[in-house]
Amino acid sequence: MFLYIGADHKGFDLKEQLKKMLADQGYQPQDLGNLEKDLNDDYVDFARAVAEKVAASGGEARGIVICGSGAGVDITANKVDGVRSVLGVSTDQVFDARQDDDVNVLALGANFTEPIMAFNMIKILLSTPFLGEEKHRRRLDKLADIEKAQ
Repeated sequence: MFLYIGADHKGFDLKEQLKKMLADQGYQPQDLGNLEKDLNDDYVDFARAVAEKVAASGGEARGIVICGSGAGVDITANKVDGVRSVLGVSTDQVFDARQDDDVNVLALGANFTEPIMAFNMIKILLSTPFLGEEKHRRRLDKLADIEKAQ
């Protein structure tokens, strides 16, 4: 499983903390930026880079995108065909989103998410399988139809 991570200036410090926490657990996320804290950067650039890598992976990758509120990176990631991003608010919510909606990108709001909570949500993202029940597949097919119509 490949793991990509990206954040703007508001998410930069949380991203750096999470990279260390993930490395301590044996994960090696690929950092798609920003690689320095730049107050003039734009969350769109990093969320798009992560989302495109995840979409191109054929289901072999997950992504983490971070900005101040989490909303901007979530919106951006969901614009990329094949990405299902969720704005993480709790481990239970991320668990349900993985099982039922096969989310592949986790958006985090650095202004509202403590590092340990973010790390726990990431662990859920990486370890929870998609159940693939018929009703969930049917819903994902309908989402794919919306993407094709765009």
